[in-house]
Amino acid sequence: MKTVTVSKKGWVVIPAEIRKELNIQPGDKMMVIQDGDTIQLIPVPDDPIEWGRGLLKDEGGPSLVEALLEERRRDREREEAEILRWIKKEPEHV
Repeated sequence: MKTVTVSKKGWVVIPAEIRKELNIQPGDKMMVIQDGDTIQLIPVPDDPIEWGRGLLKDEGGPSLVEALLEERRRDREREEAEILRWIKKEPEHV
């Protein structure tokens, strides 16, 4: 665990070995997140879109798109069957 000191201006120096390990360069942006009594510094990626690419990629689980398409197919079949039943009914005499 590293200990740092907060300056009069509120500055905190990230220790060199941590900066090297995380490849934090002068001018890099950091997010500051407060969680109760804890403060987190999180490096902001240069290209957040590229950084996030693949984060939500499915790793072998069921495809939600395929499940929705299958559900829609079953709904359509039920609707068509109901229409056919309605058409085949003999008209009621009034």
